[in-house]
Parts: sequence; structure tokens; C-alpha cells
Amino acid sequence: QVQLVESGGGSVQAGGSLRLACAASGGQFSRFAMAWFRQAPGKEREFITYMSRNGASTTYADSVKGRFIISRDNDKKTAYLQMNSLKPEDTGVYYCAARPTILTDYYVHRTLSDYAHRGQGTQVTVSS
Repeated sequence: QVQLVESGGGSVQAGGSLRLACAASGGQFSRFAMAWFRQAPGKEREFITYMSRNGASTTYADSVKGRFIISRDNDKKTAYLQMNSLKPEDTGVYYCAARPTILTDYYVHRTLSDYAHRGQGTQVTVSS
């Protein structure tokens, strides 16, 4: 059974940085495309970023492009989300998600329900 556990959330002032981690267990991490989503209070869940299983392809939502960076370490079975120049509107619960894919599948799934596995979320709060 695949489990994803996020960590690294917290409170930070606007302009600061945080690095989230998503540790996977119970599956072949190298076969997963990884994504991050977030949900702010009273708002719809939002797709943030995606990385293909081989790391060759990444996609970012316009709201975070140029500020956030997704990465992965297959040996450590961990995905990361480096968040820089944080803004108050980045506040929310951040979820990582994993989807088994074939090596040549680079389609970007922007809906959390398209992912077979998700973590429990980690809170990020950005104050102005």
C-alpha cells in the first residue's frame, strides 16, 4: 500500500521561503508522476505543479510559475516543492499526489482525483 507523507509546512512572512517534502513508502516511487495541489480556506482545490516520473517534464500553474520548483529524488522516494517569494495568497493546505504512469506518458493531470495516491496535507501560512 502506497503512503505519501508531506512535511515542511509552517508559518512564514511574505517574501520568505519554505521547502515541502513528500515521502513515499510502499510502492515503486520511480514509476509515479508526482504533483502538488493546494486548498485555501473557502476556495477550490488548486493544481500547483506536476513532474513526470523521469523528471524530464514539469508544469506549473501560472500563479506559482517562477517562484515554485518541483523536484524529486527517486533514491530517497521523495518529492519536493521549493516555494520562494511566498505571498499571503499562497496560504493553504498543500497536498502531494502520485500517479503510476508509463515512461512516455507526459500528460499533465490537473485534477487530484486522477491521482491514485495522495498525502494528508501540510499547512502553509504566509503572513503579510
